[in-house]
Amino acid sequence: MKKLFSLLAIICIIAVSNCTRIPENNDPILGIWSKTASDTGSKEQVAEREEWIFNDAYLGRYHRYSGKTLTFYTDFAWSVENHTYSIIYNEANLSDTEVIMNNADEPEQLEFISGGTFAVRQ
Repeated sequence: MKKLFSLLAIICIIAVSNCTRIPENNDPILGIWSKTASDTGSKEQVAEREEWIFNDAYLGRYHRYSGKTLTFYTDFAWSVENHTYSIIYNEANLSDTEVIMNNADEPEQLEFISGGTFAVRQ
């Protein structure tokens, strides 16, 4: 009787583990996107760089650099609906953003809904 229960337990564990697989996410936004701006108001030119890293679990990490120094970072969640990507930040001082992908230009770009470049693929 113990062998029968052990066999049934093993079958149940295998069945449950096969049903809980996470579907593969092949969205084209996955990867690293960045935007660079230069501050030319001072004698030394300091490059301000923003970077968004999108992963396949609909999460990501935002970084802001001043020169080579990391000045700010936070996590964000993202979603897609009708080819429009929504970026929802965890920080209150960053406003949520909606962008679309432009594959026609090289390199690929994320653009604001109203127009203008949000970030460029790395």
